[in-house]
Amino acid sequence: MSSVEIEPITGRYMRLDIHGRPHRLYWEEAGQGIPLVCLHTAGSDGRQFRALLNDPKITERFRVVVFDMPWHGKSSPPEGWQDEEYKLTTDSYVDLVMTVSKALELESPVVAGCSIGGRVVLELARRHPDYWRCIIGLQSSAKEQRYFDISWLHRPTIHGGEMSAAYCYGLVGPGAPLKHRWETLWHYMQGGPGVFMGDLHFYSIDGDISDKVHEIDTKQCPAYMLTGDYDYSCTPAASEATAAKIDGAQLTIMKGLGHFPMSEDPETFTGYLYPVLDDIVANSAS
Repeated sequence: MSSVEIEPITGRYMRLDIHGRPHRLYWEEAGQGIPLVCLHTAGSDGRQFRALLNDPKITERFRVVVFDMPWHGKSSPPEGWQDEEYKLTTDSYVDLVMTVSKALELESPVVAGCSIGGRVVLELARRHPDYWRCIIGLQSSAKEQRYFDISWLHRPTIHGGEMSAAYCYGLVGPGAPLKHRWETLWHYMQGGPGVFMGDLHFYSIDGDISDKVHEIDTKQCPAYMLTGDYDYSCTPAASEATAAKIDGAQLTIMKGLGHFPMSEDPETFTGYLYPVLDDIVANSAS
């Protein structure tokens, strides 16, 4: 008889209005303590944070909350989606995160986001510093230099899922364990048609805040940034340039990690994350 391990993660659905339209949204959580909202990357879903949800060193002090954005993972698009093109914008993204967090009645939460999530946490700190305890930007920068034609991600002659995974393969750090590398890529293979491209509309076109990022007040909302050094989408130089514009931002460059640190190599990543979480707990107690 084989052994069975039940993970300490609860998954549920909520029905709520987002951008004035009814949605059915999926989220998972584990742990107790300070709320920690985790935002997944473009074209993927909340499974990227599976290691954090299962880490007792984190969940004994933090209530980790991970939701799939609409159109992603187990969250459905809104009714009528078949007659529209999905495009993520700065305003819609900020509104989404605020709506979900308030619907869950999270008090003074931390928000951690990667890639597009790492971009939007900067906007959350700038626009809503009184709500967030602090932000953690993973692979976070104020803008991205476009280096490929995103329309290749949604063409009838190309398998969109395989194209998305092929694009992301080179963004994974070279030392990532194969099981984590390929699970990260599998999430991309399962993305809905045009969803990755729609997310990158925000990341590479609409979401440039390089002229506003200096407005972040880290005395109100502390800013932590963790960037892997093996990333040509959000380069260490791009994160350094962003951090230099935010007075009081704390940036750490993570050796050997790529664009998906929390899913491609969670064991190495948490070694960098734990000190940040320790600092958050210490500051919350003072």
